[in-house]
Amino acid sequence: MKAIILVLVLAVVFSSCQNSAKKSAGEKISLTAAGATFPQPYYNLVFKNYSEANKDIDITYGGIGSGGGIRSLTDKVVDFGATDAFLDDKAMAEMPAPIVHIPTCLGAVVIAYNLPGVDELKLSNVLLEKIFLGEITQWNDAQIAANNAGVKLPDTKIMFVHRSDGSGTTQIFSDYMTKISKNWADKVGVGKSLNWPVGMGAKGNPGVVGTVSQTEGAIGYVGSEYAFAQKIQMAKIQNSNGEYVLPTMTSVSAAAKGNIPADTRIMLTNSSDPESYPISGFTWIILYKEQAYNGRSLAQAEATVKLLDWLVSADAQAQAPNVNYAPLTDDAAAKAKAILRTITFEGKTILN
Repeated sequence: MKAIILVLVLAVVFSSCQNSAKKSAGEKISLTAAGATFPQPYYNLVFKNYSEANKDIDITYGGIGSGGGIRSLTDKVVDFGATDAFLDDKAMAEMPAPIVHIPTCLGAVVIAYNLPGVDELKLSNVLLEKIFLGEITQWNDAQIAANNAGVKLPDTKIMFVHRSDGSGTTQIFSDYMTKISKNWADKVGVGKSLNWPVGMGAKGNPGVVGTVSQTEGAIGYVGSEYAFAQKIQMAKIQNSNGEYVLPTMTSVSAAAKGNIPADTRIMLTNSSDPESYPISGFTWIILYKEQAYNGRSLAQAEATVKLLDWLVSADAQAQAPNVNYAPLTDDAAAKAKAILRTITFEGKTILN
């Protein structure tokens, strides 16, 4: 991870040097960002489309995990970071300067598995707890069989695959597990990086998907887009109303119904909505509220904020389902736009 961030830092420094020369000639501004792999397919799509429509803007996004995105913003080597886990009050206070959170879309954390011939698998809260704590170790265990009547389960060892890097996907997954399992809360807890009781680690959402898809008997948690793209098997998960639900645009969007705080920092897991997929959440872009730092120009700050204002607009949000993400609700998009209008350069707001 340190090597990746070092490469990113060098790339940013080089980009910044180019920016200085180019801006004086009225040429392109380059924006650099890094962070969560969970929304990377969406960002790759919309940033490419934005650059094609705005020829004077180049955007580079590096998927290095939410933890890497937060560190990169802390070190002020990117224009903005990306994270699937909002910063709590303590983490906010530890940042070099005040930051804001901009939700950009909704996604799900899928429970992916690899059991040839098992086309449908229902996992209750109790089964999730026992599988991921290592208390159930075989797929044909009587408790799994009782919850999946008529399904022929193999006598295969369960292999749990988790993230090895700091990850907002892990934060969402563990937040959900803590809400449904006191044992999990006591033994593992919530975080971007955890001390896992069982299993093997893989880097990034692509790493988890790759390991699960290549390992018969494997099960793991992964961003929904990666599971959809690989057409990997996905379990139905029991929501707070007792319904077994697959992640879809409708079930993920349902998780965002209800009151969203003005700063948008909320976990949507285990929603009370009866149609919701229970392991759903926002993903955020984070940036400094005051943009005049480290020699940044007004043009760089304006380009950053205008890009993000477009990202939460109806135009960009309409593109989210094309890569299997749920768009923001109208309420969440309105709150994001309001936050962007508090961002300043030398004390003056950038957007009206």
